Amino acid sequence: MTGRLIYLIGPSGSGKDSLLDAVRERLGGQGCRVARRVITRSAEARGELAEAVSPEVFAEREARGDFAMSWFANGLSYGIPRVIDDWLAAGDDVLVNGSRGYLPEARRRYPHLLAVLLTVEDSVLRTRLHARGRESAEEIEARLARNAGFADTLLAGENADLRLLDNSGSLAETCQRLLQLIEDHRPLAWPDSA
Repeated sequence: MTGRLIYLIGPSGSGKDSLLDAVRERLGGQGCRVARRVITRSAEARGELAEAVSPEVFAEREARGDFAMSWFANGLSYGIPRVIDDWLAAGDDVLVNGSRGYLPEARRRYPHLLAVLLTVEDSVLRTRLHARGRESAEEIEARLARNAGFADTLLAGENADLRLLDNSGSLAETCQRLLQLIEDHRPLAWPDSA
């Protein structure tokens, strides 16, 4: 039996970290683990429960093959520990906080993944980004401009099966919708890979 990779993506500030923290325990009871990313961000940085490492340590770990997936985005390196492959082989589903740019490679490595795009209304996203305090007002507006039309672009071509999950409302509602989405898209059996 093989588990399934659930690949959550979305713009910065869409609430991915809050959502992962809120569903972690409930998913664990359903045979789904939430992977902890390794990031070259300082340990003092607010946000997700990630393992912070220096760029040098990240490069060493990447060279050793410690990561099942790794990418560079927004000036930082991100890695998903290789242990997820063991979890998947044991039959557990695994939820990861992925990267929009890495999605094609993730699909290549995990062809049966469930890709979920967390969306949020621009006005809500703007408020969240300002409250987070990581970027200037100009940087926030530039980020919002880059995100404009992003869902439409992602849904074209090979991403037609991307599932959208709106997080403009309450976190509790989004958690419930994510849990239902995962349940609704649980495969009865994997197709033969021959």
